[in-house]
This record gives sequence, C-alpha cells and structure tokens, in this order.
Amino acid sequence: MKILVPVKRVVDYNVKVRVKSDGTGVDIANVKMSMNPFDEIAVEEAVRLKEKGAATEIIAVSCGVTPCQETLRTAMAIGADRAILVETTEELQPLAVAKLLKALVDKEQPGLVILGKQAIDDDCNQTGQMLAALADLPQATFASKVEVADGCAKVTREVDGGLETISISLPAIVTTDLRLNEPRYVTLPNIMKAKKKPLELLKPVDLGVDVTPRLKTLKVSEPPKRGAGVKVPDAATLVAKLKNEAKVI
Repeated sequence: MKILVPVKRVVDYNVKVRVKSDGTGVDIANVKMSMNPFDEIAVEEAVRLKEKGAATEIIAVSCGVTPCQETLRTAMAIGADRAILVETTEELQPLAVAKLLKALVDKEQPGLVILGKQAIDDDCNQTGQMLAALADLPQATFASKVEVADGCAKVTREVDGGLETISISLPAIVTTDLRLNEPRYVTLPNIMKAKKKPLELLKPVDLGVDVTPRLKTLKVSEPPKRGAGVKVPDAATLVAKLKNEAKVI
C-alpha cells in the first residue's frame, strides 16, 4: 500500500509573526520557515505504519514555491521514500491545493492519504475535507489513533464530548490531530540519505489544474493589545464590573 502525505511549508511556530505595514499580509522576509507541525505528525504516522508492515511506500507531496523542496527533504529524512513538488508562485488556497492533491491521488493511486488537520498559517482546516469530497473517498478527521488492517482503517477521533472510534474502508483520507504521535528527531545520517532520494517536479498545468485564487484577502491586522488588569475590593464589585463594563454576564 502507498501512503500519500501532503506537507506544507509555513512560518516556524516559534516565530512571532509580523503584519506588513500596508496590511496586505504577514511579513515572511528573512523569517525561519519549517514544516507545518500537523503535517510532521502525519509523516511520522505514515512512517510508523510502514514500520508495522501496513504500507510499502510513502510519498511526500508539497505545493508551492521552489524552497518547498527543503520541507520535502525533511519529510524524506523522517522516512518518506520519495517526494513530489507541484511548483507554482501563485497564492494557493485550500480548494486549489485539494484539486492538485486529487490529481496526484488519481496519478499515484495511494491506499491512504494522511495529512495535518490544518496549517498553522491560515488555520483553514479545509484541505483534507475538500480532497475527500473531490476524490469521493471516505474520511476521518482529527485522528488521535490510526490502525490499518484488512483493507480498513480504524481511526479514533477527537470530538467535543471525548473520543469517537470509526472504521473506514481504504482508500481513504485521514487528517491528524496533535495527540496522534510525537515526531521523531531527524538525525544527520537520515538528512544526508534524504538528499539522494528522488524528488519529482511538476507544474499545476501538468496536472490540468487551475489554481487561480477564488478568495481575496482584504486586510490583515494584529489583534488588539490586551489592557491591564485591575484589582477589585470584593466580589460584589467584580460582579458589577463584569455586568456593566465587560458586559459578559
């Protein structure tokens, strides 16, 4: 069984992002970029499934600019066998990415597509669901445990009331949550091996996909700064302030 793992290059989660002065977006000039943490969990889970004998090949996929190759090399250092980069300078929105992934699913015919539930830059949480709809495949979102056997995947999902366990037939789409696993540390020998693994370059036109943005960002602004707290002498004053000033009760 093949496993397809889409990964996204995002601003590193340790970096405090800055909004551009003209409000058109986030400033990413000279900012450290890395693999989206949820996607890193997805790669780790795919490697674990391969180590258990449930998969034979892991294909990492990314869509975006040329430096995304670094993200794919990281995925291969974790354990992916080969990589595909759909190279474009266009702004890629979830629907465009889902269409590109659908074309790759048709091309590669994987038994499982496992990807992060959302990217930490746009927080859309849409690509996995859109891909499942376009490819007409069963899906399990927010996975905290995945077991594959006998042509089915048993997935434990995190829901508002606790945990839900479902069984879906393969091929299928799974999106990962934070508690699924802890990604392994990438060692230097594996980084060196990753440089020799095959990385295929494609363009959206090669897959017959139109990636023209459907949404327009009107303005990006930082959240308002939090005001200083105040001390109150007693509970009655606190209740009065919450009722009359904060208007939360």
